[in-house]
Amino acid sequence: MDSAASLTQRLRKAERRGQLRAYALIAPLFIFVLLSFLLPLGTVLFNSFYDPVVPKGLPRTVQALAEWNGPRDQIPPEPVYAALAQDLKEAVQGQSQGAIANRLNVEESGLRTIFMRAARRVSAQEEGPWAPFFEAADPAWALPGIWGTIRNLASPTHSLFYLSALDSKRNQDGGVGPQPEDQRIHVTIYLRTLGVAFTVTFMCILLGFPLAYLLAHLRDKTANLLLILVLLPFWTSLLVRTTAWMVVLQKEGVLNSFLQFLHVISEPLHLVHNRFGVVVAMTHILLPFMVLPMYSVMRQIPVSYVRAARSLGAGPFTAFIRVYLPQCIPGLGAGALLVFILALGYYITPALLGGSTDQMISYFVADNMGRSLNWGLASALAAILLGAVLVLYAVYDRVVGANNLKLG
Repeated sequence: MDSAASLTQRLRKAERRGQLRAYALIAPLFIFVLLSFLLPLGTVLFNSFYDPVVPKGLPRTVQALAEWNGPRDQIPPEPVYAALAQDLKEAVQGQSQGAIANRLNVEESGLRTIFMRAARRVSAQEEGPWAPFFEAADPAWALPGIWGTIRNLASPTHSLFYLSALDSKRNQDGGVGPQPEDQRIHVTIYLRTLGVAFTVTFMCILLGFPLAYLLAHLRDKTANLLLILVLLPFWTSLLVRTTAWMVVLQKEGVLNSFLQFLHVISEPLHLVHNRFGVVVAMTHILLPFMVLPMYSVMRQIPVSYVRAARSLGAGPFTAFIRVYLPQCIPGLGAGALLVFILALGYYITPALLGGSTDQMISYFVADNMGRSLNWGLASALAAILLGAVLVLYAVYDRVVGANNLKLG
């Protein structure tokens, strides 16, 4: 009995050591994924609803407004103005008034000027009454609108960025309404992004399926040679491939010159800086991602299945549709899903080959982060895109089945 128990303990220790070694082997990969993917993704999602600029910069004002809790169509009493004056004095000393003014201006255009004017004058004022002082600095302080905006930003967590990403906003009275007509762009951009991604995916299926079928039914030596040509774009930079298409498609480019040489056209065609150029270049770049999964699945389909269907009386078309094509669905689904998700996030190709009406959502995410410095809105735009991808994946899983995906 003792020897059996000792043997069991030794086996358990050996299993634990094996598990620890396995965990140690995957630990570098896990840390890499955590630092390079999960942590940035979590930061983006966190910034989409966490916005402490106003409550951190105007703590007394926010607290005074909460204690007053009056109707939004009325201006606050003197204690709220006094709290704002004290917060402004500290903001000027800490040089944080610019960040607060910028955040208010994002919600309501023109508030930066009003806020900065009051911040410049408040240091020279020692004591109240503060309501007449702010009204003298700008009459907007005697209106309920600016106070409604501050109350909308009083909490460090809110949904204002998501509302803006969906072309809506929280009004100064606390209700939700549409953005001004000239600022309703994001829903249109989302629809454009989905449209371009679906178009590119369809074109990749249209071109990639015959190519994968040909590769799968050639001799191994010939198929391997052609497969190298399919993989060749992976050896070239994305930027180089995009600029190469600019050379090919521009007015004085290779394609227009060739068509004019053949007298097919009399004037150069507009093939670049429009939707056509974007779709053509993205289809070329993403085509290998469609061909490879389909090729790997088609190689595993026995030829005898189609021959058996033909021998039982099925015609070529019927044998292909009812026997061969259903077996291609795993590779076709994997390639389509891969191409579609990659196409949703494209930035360089639409920026170089597209016009002003061809930019996708990634362009506006980058613009809000780099030029407008509105990281909250950029995070909300990215989070909504991520949510849309997850929803589409769930639909795909229900219709096709994620278990049927095969990459090889």
